[in-house]
Amino acid sequence: MHRVTITLDDDLMAELDELIALRGTQNRSEAIRDLARISRPGCRVYVGRDEIKRVQGGLGISILTTPRGVMTGRQARREGVGGEILCEVW
Repeated sequence: MHRVTITLDDDLMAELDELIALRGTQNRSEAIRDLARISRPGCRVYVGRDEIKRVQGGLGISILTTPRGVMTGRQARREGVGGEILCEVW
């Protein structure tokens, strides 16, 4: 198992905290069960605005980089933009 440190901006952190409150866990380390890296340097994964999927039935989030900046999958669907899927957190 590898430990990874990531830095998130305030908006993504707020959405992650909402996910934690939804699950009813005590802290962030208990709330994040898994983080799957989707797009890799050798195999980039791009999706259109209609192809962004829900993660774990809505209990997780996907993080995308779009022409309008880094945002969650939910925000990208709402704004009608696609982009590169960086990872999925659940």
